[in-house]
Amino acid sequence: MNREAVETLTERLVLPILARMGLELVHIEFVKESGARFLRVYIDKPGGVGIEECSKVSEALGRVLDQEDPIPDSYVLEVSSPGAERVLKTEREFSWAEGKIVRVETRTPLEGTTVFQGMLRSGGDPLVLETDMGTVEIPRSAVKIARRALVR
Repeated sequence: MNREAVETLTERLVLPILARMGLELVHIEFVKESGARFLRVYIDKPGGVGIEECSKVSEALGRVLDQEDPIPDSYVLEVSSPGAERVLKTEREFSWAEGKIVRVETRTPLEGTTVFQGMLRSGGDPLVLETDMGTVEIPRSAVKIARRALVR
């Protein structure tokens, strides 16, 4: 089973579990690192998630994956929070970050700067940030890196 198929199937299996627990899915990745395969599921909720919630999701998802047995190779299942300053890459991650403080660095200057920080109002294209200088629209093609930001 290829990476995309595993991620799609895992999403289908984990969403009902998360809904029952009042949690949201941030991102899923199925990767190979140092010869081992990892299925990583990042979850969140307003106020953040703790180890207990990650453990409960891991146990529930692990049972479902064991029953379905969709992944022929051995792998390690990891369930965690997305982290305080997680890099935003996918549509789902940008959607998840709406209403949160983000830091966006652009490839070339826009409005005289390459660094913007503010509330992400829209994770679409363009990104819409509400900054101290007002509302800024940043085309996704101009983004070098975008991440959640700790308020400083």
